[in-house]
Amino acid sequence: MVDPNSMTLGEHLEDLRRRLILAILGLVPILVLGLAVAIQTLELLMVPVRRSLSAQGLPPEMLATGPLEPFFAYVKIAVVITAIVGSPWILYQLWRFISPGLYSSERRFVYVLIPMSALLSALGVLFLYFVILPVVLTFFIKFGASIGERTTPVVEVAPEMVFPTIPTLAGDPAEPSEGQAWINTDLMQFRVAIPEGDGVIVRGTALTKGFGISQQYRVIEYVKLILNLAIAFVIGFQTPVVVLLLGWAGLVDRAMLIKYRRHAVLVAAVVSALLTPADPLSMLLLAGPLFILYELGGVLLVLLPASRVAGDDPFGEDDR
Repeated sequence: MVDPNSMTLGEHLEDLRRRLILAILGLVPILVLGLAVAIQTLELLMVPVRRSLSAQGLPPEMLATGPLEPFFAYVKIAVVITAIVGSPWILYQLWRFISPGLYSSERRFVYVLIPMSALLSALGVLFLYFVILPVVLTFFIKFGASIGERTTPVVEVAPEMVFPTIPTLAGDPAEPSEGQAWINTDLMQFRVAIPEGDGVIVRGTALTKGFGISQQYRVIEYVKLILNLAIAFVIGFQTPVVVLLLGWAGLVDRAMLIKYRRHAVLVAAVVSALLTPADPLSMLLLAGPLFILYELGGVLLVLLPASRVAGDDPFGEDDR
């Protein structure tokens, strides 16, 4: 291995340029993969909001107000997938650039922090998708639907009046015939089979409650909300990493973390209030894990003190 201390400034810059080129070239196939799975990812991201809309008896449909909006959402998701999946490759190239200048004991800290940070990031995204999103979306949708809610008047019906009966199904019939009509409770639509070419095609119109605020969300704004929340949760779930770094730097210790435990509860509550709707359930769903992560950082600081992670080798020139 070339001694980094013997390299000139020009050689360092050349190595940096080479690592940047490799990092960018490595992202190209990942971008192609991201474009290939972006549509499926968008459909997966829409599952929570569609379920929440259906739970409130509303049509589970998304809205696009411009012809390019779905495409922009598709591209944005592909770029985010590229950034997430490609981040280990970028970090590897960065590591190859800086690692020759580190002592072996210093490298051990990185070997602990990077896997831990990646695991916590994945847990944060999963927690957001499976726990927080259903609660948050249900709260907002229910809140919007309740505004302007009114009681529908009841009128007298003439005895000779006959009401048509429309079948209600949880889906569509397997082979509908031309002219058949039904209500699809899964899509909250009135559906009709109409002729098209040599067969029939099913068309539908959304069923609404007729009061409150219509809940139809723009695709691009929903994607932006999900991505912003994901970034916030990934950052929040790095709490144990931050606690470890502060502990290894000698700025905090286990006793100090215990002393300021009440303050940590307050900070977790404030952060959860900023990131979620101000209802007690969603605040608790985030504040609880944030405080648990704070405590986890303190436990890890005891289990992984700096002396244990660095090993017994002294920092020296022969330790590179």
